[in-house]
Parts: sequence; structure tokens; C-alpha cells
Amino acid sequence: MENIILSPIGLDQLAETVYQATKRALHESQPSFEADTQEADLLNSDQAAELLDLKKQTIYLLSSKNLIPVMRRRKRLYFSRKELLDWIAEGRRKTIAEIEADASAFLKRSG
Repeated sequence: MENIILSPIGLDQLAETVYQATKRALHESQPSFEADTQEADLLNSDQAAELLDLKKQTIYLLSSKNLIPVMRRRKRLYFSRKELLDWIAEGRRKTIAEIEADASAFLKRSG
């Protein structure tokens, strides 16, 4: 025996409604990743050394000389993944094309 459902909406509309409701339910059932992301962005010295491909001793040396972005709490060091990646990017050298573009833009503004 076949199940028959009488509905004032079409099959396509019903399928879309079920899809959207399922999508919304899945999204609402997931935990908030904002706090988890902030927590996951904090690294210990081992993780920072791995991220930067440096030895742990080098991480300690750089942090003791305040050459690397670091947070200290009690006797522990914490590093922000984003701050470390930004710190690496600060050391990036511009290409000749980028330097020429900057010079050209400067001359246009001042001329």
C-alpha cells in the first residue's frame, strides 16, 4: 500500500522547505565556533615553534628579547596564531613590480 500525502504545496517546494529546515537545524545544532576559534588561535611554545619551523629554544630567545609577539601569564608563554602569521608577513620583501607600482602611485599623488 502506498502512502499518500495531500499537501497544498508542490513537490519541489516541499523538497526546498525540507532542505532549508534541515540546513537551519544543522547550523543551529553546531556549537558556536567563535570561542573555540579564539582558544584554538592561542598556541603554546611547542605549537609556535612548529608553526614557524623554529626550535623551541629560538622561540624562547625571540620572546625574551621581545622580537616576537608573545603573551605571558605567570611563567607560561602564549602566542596568537594570527599575530605570528602577521609577524612573518611583516618581513616580506616587496617585488620589483610592487616597488615600481608604489613609486608610480606616489608620483601621481605628488605631481
